Amino acid sequence: MATLTIARAYQHAYHTHPNYTLAVTGGTLNALGDIVAQISQNILVKDHEPRPGWDPARTLRFFCLGSGMSPLLGRWNLFLERRFPLRAWRIQPISFRALSKRVAADQLIMAPIGLVMFIGSMGVMECRSPRQIHEKYTDMFTPALLTNWKVWPIAQMINFRYMPLPYRIPFQSACGVFWTLYLSILNAKEDERQDREAALQATVR
Repeated sequence: MATLTIARAYQHAYHTHPNYTLAVTGGTLNALGDIVAQISQNILVKDHEPRPGWDPARTLRFFCLGSGMSPLLGRWNLFLERRFPLRAWRIQPISFRALSKRVAADQLIMAPIGLVMFIGSMGVMECRSPRQIHEKYTDMFTPALLTNWKVWPIAQMINFRYMPLPYRIPFQSACGVFWTLYLSILNAKEDERQDREAALQATVR
């Protein structure tokens, strides 16, 4: 009963304020993914290493990223819905060809754009220098994109096939909790490497 009430409230909010609803939903789930990542990093730390603790600023950055990207993804899903209709008439069967085109367009166009926005936004919010942001792109983009292509096509195929349009971003964001876990850890490792390099250079000077 409570789940149905929440679903109705969400659907009403989506139809009245779609961008705001997607921003809050996407930001919250993105922040949740980073919290899970930070907890995992603290649990997996070795006994002789210091525990970093929870970094609220890092979680806030992921919230801001999710809030900014979710309305854009909502527009993208609407474009895919209109450009590649799964059936011309309600009585017709689902077109697997159209579904495949949706997934292909999403992975070949939006996935690289999303990663570019993620790496660049994180670099700016972390106050990294242009050189450090360029290094982030060099070190992170290709591995993250290849991993994306291994895990997201099947999730997006389920999303585009079974989820109504208002629920696609929440479904994607819910699956994205684990993707955010991966990106958060990948980004944190790159930050640690850059911080060590910067500290070493400061020592040499």
